[in-house]
Amino acid sequence: MKNKNRNRNTEPSIAPGMDDSEELEQDATKDEIEKGEYTQVTTLSFDEVDPS
Repeated sequence: MKNKNRNRNTEPSIAPGMDDSEELEQDATKDEIEKGEYTQVTTLSFDEVDPS
């Protein structure tokens, strides 16, 4: 039996027209948290410093 999720797109996606920085930084409301209707978002940034 094959895993049905194996062929799913594993790349993150955002709905068309969504403002990434504004929408993703909003906190879930208490009601959304109670219903489990939220997604935890982790932001990773790479701060490169020139070694010279």
